[in-house]
Amino acid sequence: MPRCLLSFDQGTTSSRAILFSTEGQILATGQREFTQHFPKPGWVEHDPEEIWQSTLASTREALAASGCALSDIAAAGITNQRETTIVWERASGKPVYNAIVWQDRRTADVCQQLKADAELEPRIAAKTGLLLDPYFSATKLAWILDNVDGARERAERGELAFGTVDTFLLWRLTGGKVHATDASNASRTLLFNIHSQQWDEELLQLFRIPAALLPEVKDSAADYGRVDSSLFGAEIAIGGVAGDQQAALVGQACFRPGMAKSTYGTGCFMVMNTGNEALKSTHRLLTTVAYRINGETTYALEGSIFMAGATIQWIRDGLNLISSACETQSLAEATGYENPVYMVPAFTGLGAPYWDPQARGAIMGLTRDTGIKEIVTAGLQAVCYQTRDLLEAMALDGVEPAQLRVDGGMVVNGWLVQFLADVLGIPIACPKVTETTALGAAFLAGLQVGVYQSLDDVEAFWVHDRAYQPKLEESQRQHLYEGWLNAVQRVRCGS
Repeated sequence: MPRCLLSFDQGTTSSRAILFSTEGQILATGQREFTQHFPKPGWVEHDPEEIWQSTLASTREALAASGCALSDIAAAGITNQRETTIVWERASGKPVYNAIVWQDRRTADVCQQLKADAELEPRIAAKTGLLLDPYFSATKLAWILDNVDGARERAERGELAFGTVDTFLLWRLTGGKVHATDASNASRTLLFNIHSQQWDEELLQLFRIPAALLPEVKDSAADYGRVDSSLFGAEIAIGGVAGDQQAALVGQACFRPGMAKSTYGTGCFMVMNTGNEALKSTHRLLTTVAYRINGETTYALEGSIFMAGATIQWIRDGLNLISSACETQSLAEATGYENPVYMVPAFTGLGAPYWDPQARGAIMGLTRDTGIKEIVTAGLQAVCYQTRDLLEAMALDGVEPAQLRVDGGMVVNGWLVQFLADVLGIPIACPKVTETTALGAAFLAGLQVGVYQSLDDVEAFWVHDRAYQPKLEESQRQHLYEGWLNAVQRVRCGS
C-alpha cells in the first residue's frame, strides 16, 4: 500500500520537494534556491525556466534521499508563492516574459489611477475580497500583455496561457495536458468572484484580460492529472493544489472558524478561518478562499506583510551584518526588548493594513552607540510589530484568535517567538512539523486519493511542539508598539 505523499513547495526564494509519510512525518527534503531579479526599483522578477529546473532538481534530490519507490507515492500536491504571474505559449510551453513576483510594485500607478473612480475599489472588493493593489495578479498580467510585443494579440487568438506558479508547474508536470488552478489561488488574482466561484466577466473587461488565457478552477483537493513519467520515471497522481498560505492553514489543521495561523517565510501572512462566511473586513484585511473541498468553500480573513524573512535576508546579504540567520537569536538576546532602534522594512511598500505601495524602508533611532546587534534585533522586532498590526485590524473587525499557530523558517528563533507572544499578548503554538505549507498540500492530495477520509482524519496528525505565553506587562507591551506606530507614521509621511 502506498505510504508516501509528495509535495512540490515552490516558494519565493527557493523550490523544495518534501516527501511525507501518510502520518505527516517528513521522510526526505530537497531544496534549490534560485535567482531574484530586480530590473528597476520596486520591480521583482523570477525566471520561470529556473523555477522549473529548481523544482525538478529538488524533487530528484528528495526522491533519492527518501528510499521510497515511486510506487510508494500515493499522490502529489502543489503549493506555491501566490499572485506571481506567468504567461507562456501554449504550443511550446515557453514563457513570453519573466514571472512578475507578488512583491513587484510596477503597476502601483495603474492601481492609483483606477482608484480615482471612488466606486471602483469597493465594487472590486465586494466581488473578490481584495483591494486594488499591484500585489495581485490582474495588473501584472495586463502589464505583460501591454509590454511584450504581440502578447495581447496572441492572447486574444488563444495562443497564450496565464497562470500563477501552481498552474505553470502543473502544465509542465503534466506535459501540457492540464491548464488548471485551485480556488485558493484563483481568489488572489483580482479576476475571480469568490462568491460565485467563477472568473468574473466585468473584472476581465476592466483589466482587459482575454478569457482565453485563463485556467480551469478546481477544488483544492481534485484530480489534477498525473506527473509525466518521463520526468521521474513513473506517473504520479496530482491530487491537491493550494496557495502557500492556504496550504499552511490546512497543514496547521485550522479547520474551525476562529482558528488562525501565521507563517514567517519571505513575507508574513496571518490567516484566520471564518468558515462558510466570507467575512468583509472594514480595516483593510483581505477576504479570501481558504480552500474548497467537495465543492464547499471555506473562507478566511488574511493580513499580508511583504517583508519578514526577506528582512533578515537583506541584513545578511545587503548589509553583510551577519553571515547566517541563525546568528540573530544570540544578537537579540544580547540586545533585549528595550531596543531604541526601529526598522520599518517597507522595501516594496507596506502591506496590510496600510496598503501603501509608495512607502519605503527606514531605520530610526540610530546613535553612536548603535551597533550590529541593535539593527539585527530591530529587524526581528519589525516582523512581530507588523503581526501586531494585523491582529489589531482583526480585532477591529470583530474577530480575534485566542491562540496563534506559527510556522515558517523564522520560528526556529525562540527569542522571536517569545517576543511575538509578548507583543501580541496571546499564546503562541509551534507544531512539531514546521513545514506546514508543504504538509498542507500533501494532506489535500491525500484527501483526493482516499488516504484520508475527511479533515477530521487530517486534524489528528497535528502535533504540538512548543508553546509560548505572554509575559510582558500591558503597559510595556503598549509602549513598545507605540514606538513602532510612530516609526511607520514617519515613513508614510516621508519625514
